[in-house]
Amino acid sequence: MSHLFNTYARMPVSLVRGEGAWLYDDQGRRYLDALSGIAVCSLGHAHPRIAEAIADQARTLIHTANIVHIPQQEALADALAEISGMDRAFIANSGAEVVECALKLARRHATERGVDQPAVLVASHSFHGRTLAALSASGNAAIQAGFGPLVGGFIRVPFGDLDAARQAFEDHPELVAALVEPVQGEGGVRPAPEGYLAGLGKLCKEHDALLMLDEIQSGMARTGRWFAFQHDPDVRPDVVTVAKALGNGVPIGACLAREEVAALLAPGAHGTTFGGNPLACRAALEVISVMRELDLPARAAARGEQLMKRLHDALNSHPNVVEVRGQGLMVGVELSENVPELKDRAMERGLIINVTQGNTIRLLPPLIVDEAQVDQIADTVIELIRERFPA
Repeated sequence: MSHLFNTYARMPVSLVRGEGAWLYDDQGRRYLDALSGIAVCSLGHAHPRIAEAIADQARTLIHTANIVHIPQQEALADALAEISGMDRAFIANSGAEVVECALKLARRHATERGVDQPAVLVASHSFHGRTLAALSASGNAAIQAGFGPLVGGFIRVPFGDLDAARQAFEDHPELVAALVEPVQGEGGVRPAPEGYLAGLGKLCKEHDALLMLDEIQSGMARTGRWFAFQHDPDVRPDVVTVAKALGNGVPIGACLAREEVAALLAPGAHGTTFGGNPLACRAALEVISVMRELDLPARAAARGEQLMKRLHDALNSHPNVVEVRGQGLMVGVELSENVPELKDRAMERGLIINVTQGNTIRLLPPLIVDEAQVDQIADTVIELIRERFPA
C-alpha cells in the first residue's frame, strides 16, 4: 500500500531517467515526451548545463532568508525584466503562489481606489492554480467541487468575448482587475482571439483596473515569443505571472509587474520563506541563458508551425476532429467525443501526451525537439485518432 495521498490518477509507468526529449522507465523502455511535465521541461530532461548550475550552487549556498540581499535573485529579476518588458519581479515557488501575489496586488489596488468589496474579472474554462483563491478564480467546477465556500470577488465572463467583458465592467464598478490566460491551457489550448488582450487592456485602463496575464503555461518561449502577450505589440499588461518552464523542473515562479503596481506592496506586505532562494534562482538564470543562446522562441515558432501543418493537413477533413489550434509548441487537437484513453494508447506506442477537457489532446513537447521528433509526435497522434475514429 502506498502512503501517498490518492490525489493523482497515475498511469502504470515509473519514469526514472531522462535525456533531452526522451524519458525512460524502470524497464528500460524509451518514450518521446510530448508533455514536458506539463510545459515545465522546455529544455528537455537532464540538460547538462542546468544540472551543473544546480550542482555548483548546491555546493555553495542553497538557501538564505529574504532578510538579506540574494545576488542570484536580483540577477533573475533583471533577466525577467529584460525579456518581459516589465519593471519588477517577486520570486516565489510556484504558479499558484504568484497568482496569489497578483490577486493581492489587485486587492491593494482596490484599497488605493477606495473600493471596499473589490472584484476581479476572470474567464470561463480558465485555470489559475489549486490554492483557494486561485481555485476560486479558475473556471473549472470539477476542481472546485467540495472546497466551498469559495473565495468571493470574482466575476466570470466567456473567454475571448470582449463585449461580455465590456458589459461586466459597466455592470460592476467594483471590478479592479482582469485576470486571463493569453492561451488557455487546461481549458483546451485556446489562444485568445486576435485583438482580445489589447481590447481588454483598453477596458482596464478606462476603468482604472489592472490587466493581469497568467503566463504560467504559455510563458518562457512556449508560443514562439518569450511571453504570449508579446505576439500583439498593443498589449501592455500591468501584471504577468510565470512559472513552469522558468526552472526547467526546479520549483520557481515569478510575479512581474509595472513599477507603480509593484509599489503597492511595501516591506512586510508579502513574503515567502523558500521563494527566490539561490538554488532556484541560479537554475532559472541558466534556463534563460540557454534559451537565449538557442533562440528558443524562434525555434518553438518553427517547430510549432511544422507540427500544426502536419496535423492540419492530415486531420482538417476528419469528421471527428473539431479543431486543431494552438500557438508555437502549445497545440491542442479537439475531438468530437471524450477520449481519455488516448493518453494510455499513446504511451503504449512510446509517446507521452495528455488529454484535457476530456476531448482535447494537448501537446507541449520540449522546445528543443528536432524535426524528426516533431514528425514522430504528429505521426503517432494522427494514427491514434484514425484508429479511434475509423473512416
